[in-house]
Amino acid sequence: MRKSLVTIAVLGTLALPTAAFAADAAPAAAPAPAYTVSYNVGLFSQYVFRGLTQTDKKPALQAGVDLTHASGLYVGAWGSNISWLEDYKDSAGVNAYYDNSSLELDVYGGYRNTIGETGLGYDVGVLQYIYPGHKLTTTTANTTELYGALSYKWLQAKFSSVVSDDAFNNANGTGTYYAELNANIPLADSGITANLHVGRQKFDGYLDTAYTYTDWKVGATKSFANGVNVGAYYTDTDAKTPANYAAYAAGTAGYKGGRIDGSTFTAFVQKTF
Repeated sequence: MRKSLVTIAVLGTLALPTAAFAADAAPAAAPAPAYTVSYNVGLFSQYVFRGLTQTDKKPALQAGVDLTHASGLYVGAWGSNISWLEDYKDSAGVNAYYDNSSLELDVYGGYRNTIGETGLGYDVGVLQYIYPGHKLTTTTANTTELYGALSYKWLQAKFSSVVSDDAFNNANGTGTYYAELNANIPLADSGITANLHVGRQKFDGYLDTAYTYTDWKVGATKSFANGVNVGAYYTDTDAKTPANYAAYAAGTAGYKGGRIDGSTFTAFVQKTF
């Protein structure tokens, strides 16, 4: 295509004045595409969500896709292997809530933009957590959240609120929320970004006292021009130790690997394209 255009332009000099050729030789720039699609895939030493390991400190393969419109509207999907639903056992040592459940699938959509020329960005949307598998009780892990975030440069504040009544609570999940503050600070021109996070998980209903906690994260990511990112981070929480977080080996109901809310270290490699 490029060779054909050059040939036409050269032939045109034989029949057109110089001014006319100059106008024809500078076509308008192609308009920006209305939609863009991006993908990501990564291998993590474990999957940590809001300070809690979801894979019993075992590796996780994660991938996602996002479709974004030039207006700021977007939809996306993301998935990861998990084990926490199968890991939770009752006092007899058998699965308490789910069996054959090893996948988390998140689907979401929203709108993001900036406020005039202030540099202040905002993002609002809805997120559905889906956990395929066989439920052993009426309790479900599937959860719907509404979220809103404000960002300025490398700082972001975000609030997510549960709007599904049966969100792993089997009573009244509505009112449970997660508030977080994130800072992703670029370190000069090194391609390294410092990642800082603190969040507060507030459970509603009968889980309120035992499961409300604060988590935090400190880490760094190195990004390369080819879309590869490598990094690591340390996470911890101030969660209490209710009976259902006690070690399964101690003979009480809980996670077979023990607590899922303790301090831990995660490393990853990810590709975006």
